[in-house]
Amino acid sequence: MNIENQVLGLTRLSHYIKDFLAKNEADYNENDADFELLLQKSKVENQWFTIESQKFALQQWADLLTEENIKNWISNYSISKISKRVGLILAGNIPLVGLHDVISVVLSNHIPVIKLSSKDRYMIPFLLRKWNEFSEGSVEFEFVEKLENFDAVIATGSNNTARYLEYYFKDRLNIIRKNRTSVAVLKGDESDDELRLLAKDIFQYYGLGCRNVTRLFIPQDFVIDRLFENFLDFQEIINHNKYANNYDYNRAVYLLNQEKFWDNNFVMLKEDDKLFSPLSVINFSRYSSLDEMKNFLAENEENIQCVVAKNELGLESIELGEAQNPGLDTYADNVDTMKFLEII
Repeated sequence: MNIENQVLGLTRLSHYIKDFLAKNEADYNENDADFELLLQKSKVENQWFTIESQKFALQQWADLLTEENIKNWISNYSISKISKRVGLILAGNIPLVGLHDVISVVLSNHIPVIKLSSKDRYMIPFLLRKWNEFSEGSVEFEFVEKLENFDAVIATGSNNTARYLEYYFKDRLNIIRKNRTSVAVLKGDESDDELRLLAKDIFQYYGLGCRNVTRLFIPQDFVIDRLFENFLDFQEIINHNKYANNYDYNRAVYLLNQEKFWDNNFVMLKEDDKLFSPLSVINFSRYSSLDEMKNFLAENEENIQCVVAKNELGLESIELGEAQNPGLDTYADNVDTMKFLEII
């Protein structure tokens, strides 16, 4: 009965979010005003969490949490008969990035014991309380400052943090996530519309997510200017203070070191084999054969979250513009969280 109430509660939460996002501020009721206040508080504490970015994340979740989507997702798994306490150390690089883990734990009939990121302290507790309210009190959860008394743990951090977490939780069942990023492979015949979709994969959330593209593969004869022309929809990004600071710093370093780069006053392109690029920079390389590029992808598989490319390239990839639209069955680091929760 709990799972039925929880699924129903999630669909009600979806409708609640959609109703809020569809309203103008002048039409807010008291609950809507509280919701808006949380968005403002999150923005004050973390300048990367602009109102637009937070509302984009909320819309993505509202669209995902349909009854059909949820039931299709969980039908592939066995629901645990015994509830365990699952410690969650959440990331805070983009809004609501930890919500998938929380939902997975609850729908697996376990209790999430949540250590929030200091960068994302307000929205997940608010949505969890709403979910519980819409589920007739059937959603159990706990927020803690320090993880204690738990049976398994799912933790997300940097590569350096992950080494500490792996040692600290070595005697517990665990999923420890590290830094990842995403890449895009261009065939060369992409239309302007398709390149504008690629811009979303690069610039949404200011490039801070593991699903943001930081590395491009382009054919030998591809004209760089085509990228800059189709990135212009995101030129306002340079007006964000923190992003602009990164851009100015990286540009100054390249100039001082006399490194070659391409610049359009809000993002730089640099011919570089590195998978990860600094914020405001996109690394790229030209490939002469698909085999050469596939070898790179295989060698760096553990560091790549997703590959963005046209289907006809024959890669295991997602379509241009879809990097920030993961499904419920899309898992961070490609580790099936729900399978893990079946066996704890």
